[in-house]
Amino acid sequence: MNVIIANKNQLLLENLGIDIIKEMNGEFDVDEIISTFQNFFYQRMILDITAIKNYTNITNLQKLSISLDMEKVILLLDGTEQTTNPKFLSDLVSMGIYNFAKDVEGIQYLYNTPNSYRDVAHLHQIGNVGMPATSPTGQVYNQPNPQAQYIAPMESTSSTSDFSGTRIIGIKNVTKQSGASTLIYMMKKELSKNYSVAAIEVDKSDFSYFGEKDMISTITSDVGAIINKNKDKNVILIDVNNSQVAEGYCQEILYLIEPSIIKLQKLMAVNAPALMNLRDKKVVLNQSLLSESEISDFEYESRLKIFYNLVPLNERNKKLPEINKLLLKLGFTKQ
Repeated sequence: MNVIIANKNQLLLENLGIDIIKEMNGEFDVDEIISTFQNFFYQRMILDITAIKNYTNITNLQKLSISLDMEKVILLLDGTEQTTNPKFLSDLVSMGIYNFAKDVEGIQYLYNTPNSYRDVAHLHQIGNVGMPATSPTGQVYNQPNPQAQYIAPMESTSSTSDFSGTRIIGIKNVTKQSGASTLIYMMKKELSKNYSVAAIEVDKSDFSYFGEKDMISTITSDVGAIINKNKDKNVILIDVNNSQVAEGYCQEILYLIEPSIIKLQKLMAVNAPALMNLRDKKVVLNQSLLSESEISDFEYESRLKIFYNLVPLNERNKKLPEINKLLLKLGFTKQ
């Protein structure tokens, strides 16, 4: 089921032909939208940009991108110069807002074929990039930006090396709230006994609750600069959240699944091919109480190979042997 928030384009959105669970019409403070939908279960949100008060202030959209899952949001632009100029579109991409259109045809396209960062990379102005190319329906063509300034991937290291260079590991929740932030905290705590470590979270601020100076919260547009500032570290752990820009900096990613029935069913309802897309990835069952036979059944049913099965842990413990076993499997030899 889907959500529509409309204002000036209300009539335009009445004939989308999608199932609606909730509809709001009018102009709303961004905080009101966040409080209404932050814990609301929906498949897609169609958001008329004119329904956001002071929507030309990019800070309001930044608030939205931090608090809501922008992979589910399709933003309908108003077609004015203010919201379709290259700078504004680049700012949207920097915040992880990849699905935006100018008309109903564009919305319908994105509803069935959501954009990833690769699809909008040519809009992302790292330097002064020229005018972006868009289709007549408002979705973007798949044109990778040759000027995108990624950190060059490092040479792969063997699983028994001591990783003399910086190793960048991403952690990503697959099922909702699967514990990426807490897992990074525990990994950092154990790794810090033998390595210099920085932890970065993108487009959220959960790290602030841990009170650790080397656990940094940032936004998508700044993640590259933060990584560069910490390139002297042995290890950088990144809670990528929904930022595909951040994923691009990672040399490897652990994909977290909490294998409870309710979380898996919710995942399948929103994103049916989610597990299929994880084949040949490093999948970690987090906060898992599955037995070995149940893990085998899960692997057979999902067609996945589980990299590690991590039981529920108390992050306050001074010693975390299960985390050390995970780190050992990742190739860290100093424990």
